[in-house]
Amino acid sequence: MPEATPGAPPAAREARYPFTAVVGLADLKLALILNAVSPRVGGVLVRGEKGTAKSTIVRALAALLPPVTTVPGCRFSCDPAAPDPGCPDGPHGTGTGGAGDGAGIGIPRPARLVELPVGASEDRLAGSLDIERALTEGVKAFEPGLLAAAHRGVLYVDEVNLLHDHLVDLLLDAAALGTCYVEREGVSVRHAARFLLVGTMNPEEGELRPQLLDRFGLTVEVRASREPGERAEVVRRRLAFETDPAAFAAAWADREAELAVRIAQARARVADVVLPDSALRRIATVCAGFDVDGLRADLVTANAAIAHAAWRGRTEVAAEDVREAARLALPHRRRRDPFDAPGLDEAMLDALLAQVPDDPEGDGPEDDPEDGGPGGSGGSPGGSRGDGPGDGGPDGSGGDAPGDGTGSSGDPHDPASGGPGRPPAGHAADPGPEAEGGHGERVAPPGPLRPARVFTVPGIGAGAPGRRSRARTPLGRTTGARVPGGRPASVHLTATVLAAAPYQRERGRSGPGLLLRREDLREAVREGREGNLVLLVVDASGSMAARKRMSAVKAAVLSLLLDAYQRRDKVGLITFRGSRADLVLPPTSSVEAGAARLRELPTGGRTPLAAGLLRAAEVLRVERLRDPARRPLLVLVTDGRVTSGTVEESRRAATLLAGVTSVVVDCESGHVRLGLAASLAHRMGAETVRLDDLTDLAGMIRQRRTAA
Repeated sequence: MPEATPGAPPAAREARYPFTAVVGLADLKLALILNAVSPRVGGVLVRGEKGTAKSTIVRALAALLPPVTTVPGCRFSCDPAAPDPGCPDGPHGTGTGGAGDGAGIGIPRPARLVELPVGASEDRLAGSLDIERALTEGVKAFEPGLLAAAHRGVLYVDEVNLLHDHLVDLLLDAAALGTCYVEREGVSVRHAARFLLVGTMNPEEGELRPQLLDRFGLTVEVRASREPGERAEVVRRRLAFETDPAAFAAAWADREAELAVRIAQARARVADVVLPDSALRRIATVCAGFDVDGLRADLVTANAAIAHAAWRGRTEVAAEDVREAARLALPHRRRRDPFDAPGLDEAMLDALLAQVPDDPEGDGPEDDPEDGGPGGSGGSPGGSRGDGPGDGGPDGSGGDAPGDGTGSSGDPHDPASGGPGRPPAGHAADPGPEAEGGHGERVAPPGPLRPARVFTVPGIGAGAPGRRSRARTPLGRTTGARVPGGRPASVHLTATVLAAAPYQRERGRSGPGLLLRREDLREAVREGREGNLVLLVVDASGSMAARKRMSAVKAAVLSLLLDAYQRRDKVGLITFRGSRADLVLPPTSSVEAGAARLRELPTGGRTPLAAGLLRAAEVLRVERLRDPARRPLLVLVTDGRVTSGTVEESRRAATLLAGVTSVVVDCESGHVRLGLAASLAHRMGAETVRLDDLTDLAGMIRQRRTAA
């Protein structure tokens, strides 16, 4: 690989907050740098709470990447030394880097940072074909999308967990293949799309599906420091940047340039790094020991270890490289349940690594980075400690940061540096033993979670794409055609031809071609599935806890939460007990938050059924104003008893919910049953389901599915 030249200092470009000025976040810095060194690592997913500089540090990364040289006039950023033979703007012939031109003529430009907004369409991401010109003129008029713009740069997706699933699929397919395919009604265009993919997300707003989570190479969990000195340094630097961005960037320009040089050197070195058999056996042992699915984890860990060795200045992968790669590549691949938190037991990681001995002639200490090697703190151009590029930049973890609690070097590749970016070790804490009727009890569902019955909202909606109820969506089976309101997203060919056919003689058609006009175009109407708002209203009164029913209730509601997770719903949770009803979980896409609140749900007291129903009606009213396209599904879990308030109040409250698609889960048990929940369901116009139907396997086999 030819040696790259680092880009200009950020002060010479648009003033962005410098990468090296970010305090802490050692693991995140390392993950981004490894992907900058070798895009084969597969991108980074950054998980963390709001306000932790996730977006800031990602946007700062592009300034550190070497510039790229492109073919003049090519909208797809082809490399003149090796242009894409299938480039829609090609072929790029002699003189511009074609097959017969060894040197090529190119135009250098900085590496791009392309941001994908959450509300982007498929056409905006992948590019679009002008179907009208394709049908009338027979030409491929292609408008490149964001994937083309990001080629040979960085593609950043903020709030990737809120992106529609089909866009995430398309994005990750392009990242894995290095090619973007655009097909519309039989017309196909392909172009190269190789980029460093970075996604950020707040888990409180919902998780990615496991299939999509696995496609990200590395993942990092970040949280704000709880050290006052480090927090003060963050504020100090941010205020200085906001006061004079250009001066602040100029003050850090030398450190930025040093880090850019080191990234360029590591890029040039990565192709020569050797992965010995001992390192490969360590990788396989670790991945097998942590019981990860598939082999993608092994491949990602191997590529990350190679990149880490290049970053540390080594020519051969060592045990330390495998350890650091595994720490970043495996946590999100260990989840066995959607409610499990990502994490890695580092003691177990060390034990697995120790099972594989070093090769007699491999993994030698001749290039120990801690002894001043090219990758160590002593190898930085300025010889600085904690502020140089060898230490991941002056991030507040070195000598200049007050209140440092992460070690003296702050090196992003130093496992001892820890820091707030380190993912938590191990799984989420297991809930405590059963303590029925207590306050703040933790009740785990008996055995593994199983899918609940499938409840749907009748009719055809138009909400956000999901997997629950029928809806008009951009994807799905074609059910008809309509006149488009603007530019058609998907042309219905048969309807378009039928609309144009009666006017061919009038338009003077004399040859075999069909004469089309804009008004002839018809858009395909597609039907798929939407996500709904699932509002769970749970009776947590003493009557539910009295007969050991709360454990079964929590297991049933957890199964409903699992179903909502899989079907991409928003979830809300209301509980009622004593004399009031509480909105424990406002409607959110994070079903993990719902599961956590449910496990710690206190029980006891009287049953204010009317208060629970009125609170549900109010929540649905507010959500209808916020998101009118998302249809609600109300699930009421109760035995129907009323011990706080009057029965008449409960009946009036139930009438308010008569127009909402509802399911009443009847928790009444025993030989003598009063049928109170069924009577309540009748007033609400709801379906009644026995609690056993949600927890009994035979009941789940007899699932009710609405015909598509």
